[in-house]
Amino acid sequence: MPEKAPVKARKTTRNIWILIALLVLAASLALRSFTHSTVQVRVARVERGRLLSTLPTNGKVEPIENFAAFSPKAGTVRAVYVHEGENVPAGKLLLAMDDSDARTEVAAALAALRGAEGRLQALQHGGTRPEQIILSGNIGKAKAMRDQAAANLHTLEQLQKQGAASASEVEAARRTLAAEETSLQVLEEQQTENYAPIDLQHAQANLANAKAAYASALDLLAKEDVHAPFSGTVYSVLVRSSDFVQAGDKLLQMADLTKTEVRAYFDEPEIGKLMVGQPVKIVWEAKPNHTWTGHVVHTPTTIVGYGTRNVGEALISVDPSDTPLLPNTNVTITVTLQDLKNILVIPREALRVDDAGDYVYQVVDNRLKYVPVKIGALNLTQVQILSGLTENSVVALSATDGTTLRSGLAVRQAQ
Repeated sequence: MPEKAPVKARKTTRNIWILIALLVLAASLALRSFTHSTVQVRVARVERGRLLSTLPTNGKVEPIENFAAFSPKAGTVRAVYVHEGENVPAGKLLLAMDDSDARTEVAAALAALRGAEGRLQALQHGGTRPEQIILSGNIGKAKAMRDQAAANLHTLEQLQKQGAASASEVEAARRTLAAEETSLQVLEEQQTENYAPIDLQHAQANLANAKAAYASALDLLAKEDVHAPFSGTVYSVLVRSSDFVQAGDKLLQMADLTKTEVRAYFDEPEIGKLMVGQPVKIVWEAKPNHTWTGHVVHTPTTIVGYGTRNVGEALISVDPSDTPLLPNTNVTITVTLQDLKNILVIPREALRVDDAGDYVYQVVDNRLKYVPVKIGALNLTQVQILSGLTENSVVALSATDGTTLRSGLAVRQAQ
């Protein structure tokens, strides 16, 4: 007996769905077979661009022209005439110490100097005035006695010729005259040169010491008042009026903040990259929205310990700026080692190295091709290509599924 129409229709619909399922399965198997033979890879194009190579580190700001005032001796601060951040002209009085003791020392040193000068002059001119008067009187007496002895000798010589005086009397008169002449000579020598050479040396040395002591006292007095040695900014005031300080205590500091430099600390493996003249960017955390510029003026000449690091110290000159960098602040600097423009570059991830040298995998007709390349400058993310590739060439970076890339591998570009 023939089948009913509804049953036949259901069988037809079922067969259609089975056919569709078989077609989908076949398509899936075909797609799986196709995709199994290719690897999806991330790619990049060779393009012209800029390659910027930099070297960051830390440093400390130092004024080129700096002045620090120290207490010349223990004492009291009489007055402070400036405040931190104040711009001052050269010669301005910044601070004054109590100078009463210093003035007393100057007066005592001056008195000692005048005494030493007087002693030397007295020694060179026959002694003091009273000594000179006494010496002159003694010389007069000695001349009178010599003249009398000479007259006695002449009289005895005449009497001897007449037989009225003996030869012994004449000889005694001669000896008396010689003694009087010797005494007169000694007194006259005292009047013209009444000192020994050693006495003169001692007097001259005492005068030199007195002059040095007086100059030292004057210098100490001058240091009691602190004046600005140049125009600049007072950036540190460490004392107040009436404070007692010890000798050598720091009182204040000032500097010309328009002329600063940075002492930068570079790790030992990096110092070979530095050259004089390289541009530098400077950042201070206290003013993050402002940057300063400068350049390398002195490269490291030795390695020193800096905390746990071995570093070379380089000096960075800071360009003039309306916003000064304060001395002793810690800053971050970035040195531009290279800045190349309009060159062929690829991502550093695309570069590979084997025993033969540098190479890349270029994508050609959906397959990878081993291509040796010659590279130039590089940084953390880019490599300069000097030869081996042309602009717009496509190079592989990595497989999305971790497959190891090799020459001849069939690939498709990841979207």
